[in-house]
Amino acid sequence: MARAQDTSYTARHLSVLEGLDAVRKRPGMYIGSTDSRGLMHCLWEIIDNAVDEALGGHGDRIEVVLHADSSVEVIDHARGIPVDTVERLGLSGVEVVFTKLHAGGKFGGGSYASSGGLHGVGASVVNALSSRLDVEVDRDGRTHRMTFRRGEPGRFSDPASGPTPDAPFSPFEESSRLDVVGKVPRTRTGTRIRYWADRQIFPASATFSYEDLVHRARQTAFLVPGLAIEVRDERGLPDTPGAEGPVSEVFQFDGGTADFVEFLRPDAAVTDTWLLRGSGTFTETVQQMDESGHLAPAEVERTCEVDIALGWGRGYETTVRSFVNIIATPKGGTHLTGFEQALVRTVRKQIEANARRLKLTGKNGKEKIEKDDVTAGMTAVVTVRLPEPQFEGQTKEVLGTAAVRSVVAKVVDSALAEHLTSSSRHGKAQATTLLEKVVDEMRARVSARTQKEISRRKNALETSSLPEKLADCRTNDTERSELFIVEGDSALGTAKAARDADFQALLPIRGKILNVQKASLADMLANVECANIIQVIGAGSGRTFDLQAARYGRVVLMTDADVDGAHIRTLLLTLFFRYMRPLVEAGRVYAAVPPLHRLEYAGSGGKKGGYVYTYSDAELAKQIAALERRGRRYKEPIQRYKGLGEMDADQLADTTMDPAVRTVRRVTMADAARAEQIFELLMGNDVAPRKEFIIAGAGSLDRARIDA
Repeated sequence: MARAQDTSYTARHLSVLEGLDAVRKRPGMYIGSTDSRGLMHCLWEIIDNAVDEALGGHGDRIEVVLHADSSVEVIDHARGIPVDTVERLGLSGVEVVFTKLHAGGKFGGGSYASSGGLHGVGASVVNALSSRLDVEVDRDGRTHRMTFRRGEPGRFSDPASGPTPDAPFSPFEESSRLDVVGKVPRTRTGTRIRYWADRQIFPASATFSYEDLVHRARQTAFLVPGLAIEVRDERGLPDTPGAEGPVSEVFQFDGGTADFVEFLRPDAAVTDTWLLRGSGTFTETVQQMDESGHLAPAEVERTCEVDIALGWGRGYETTVRSFVNIIATPKGGTHLTGFEQALVRTVRKQIEANARRLKLTGKNGKEKIEKDDVTAGMTAVVTVRLPEPQFEGQTKEVLGTAAVRSVVAKVVDSALAEHLTSSSRHGKAQATTLLEKVVDEMRARVSARTQKEISRRKNALETSSLPEKLADCRTNDTERSELFIVEGDSALGTAKAARDADFQALLPIRGKILNVQKASLADMLANVECANIIQVIGAGSGRTFDLQAARYGRVVLMTDADVDGAHIRTLLLTLFFRYMRPLVEAGRVYAAVPPLHRLEYAGSGGKKGGYVYTYSDAELAKQIAALERRGRRYKEPIQRYKGLGEMDADQLADTTMDPAVRTVRRVTMADAARAEQIFELLMGNDVAPRKEFIIAGAGSLDRARIDA
């Protein structure tokens, strides 16, 4: 029989966690988790404190070192943590910062106009969750030092090999002491913090990520112009940049958010990088300490500085990064809300004012510009700086200060309108290009919505709407089905006889399709060949592309094995890369590999004759040499295919269409950014880089490979 549980509940059951015990008991409340993300968050807290000093104009260099003994060190050259005594507590400033929750210089004392560390728990939380933390401060011509073990101040008896958290530790018993361990020039100030994460809190699998650290350092250097941040990894961990030895990188940028946008841009620019800057004030009620040390409500006026950089590219992907006092807010907040609302409102107003010039009449004139239309292809960095921002949680992922929304919106309304109504020739051209791009995106969205129903497989409405030249397959199984995009009607006839109509569909195209790398979205949609390909695949285009809606499991580009065929294949790949990229990323786009030659040889010694296909002149020479060594004769002239139409059905099936024996190449995109650069080089508007590329490779070109 189960024993009844004690249902009494009295004051003796209550526990009070004091000081840093609460942090060790519930670390996730302060750092989000105890995995690698939480470990990195502790490091961000220390780094952000150093960056706050740089924001205030103190110090221009920060060093972060990942030591081989699993410790991490952050070095700044700023003012240094105060070392004098806090009168009410009787403790040094260093001990207060590292042992008292909600203690620091960021609670309205005038030390920081704006800062990232705001709750006063960062350094003390890191201390509480460290098996050892050492801090050294250079101030007043001396080096001051204090050490902690899991948040408790004391002294370690380190061996000659160096500091270690396993060394004997003696906590201070009656009173703590800030040791003076050296002398420095009076002009030298700064702080060095080195700590070992406590493995009683963090599992062994939690490690510092060099890549994440580099990403954060680069990001911070963009946001604080002139600040140099060095990241050094001395761990020698396998599969890291420092596996072969210590590695370091230094980041420093002078262009601020404008440089950040240029770094983040994923494609060729449609507009320059525009800067939207300004400030605004608001009043809020905050709790401030009076002379007696008690909190009392007070009305204070805040100034919010807004610094936004943005630009549009030719693509449809949107990249937006938002920050508050250099702290990233990946989940947005009131500053991002204000930016997006003002952005859409201002662009929509300009489009309405230019409706006639943008041909927004009739049915199109009734459609409303939406946020996705405006942000397609946009790269933006949204930053605000203000004293004591209100974040939602210690991890600071969302800004909650309500008044910031209207401040940001006013700055965007005013500054963006200036760009869109610029009187300069260059400014007018860019504004017109942007408005046309937004309208094109709206039309594409409306078109995708209209075509949604008729892009589904095998219903009566769809059958009547698909291109007449499409020779569709019978199966409804998307996984089995294949779409061959065939170069020319002559190849179509042979391909129809060579295919398996149960699962292989054919769509012929006429020669070279539109170069979509240069063309606008509207031109692409108006092009018959491009529109037919998008309609037949049935998954939409651009940001409306839905991979699950694609009508075919594989798309095979079947072009001739000559220069024109390679050109057509490149144009087709450009279309897929720019407007149906998920299909390429999923590995569902292939290139057929038709042969160049068919070598027929005679039988010998009772053996039957046969034939072999070769795919290059070198391979043909190798096959001929092999036949001659075996004394086999071959038929001349050797058949050389100049086009798919020259093959008969059996030959085309054996080489290109029959899954059992054909050769195809899967088109992959391991590096999207690199692929974008290649497409822009080969197919873009800028001629000079393409000319340099051609000249550089001209020496290696075999003239015999040119069809002329």
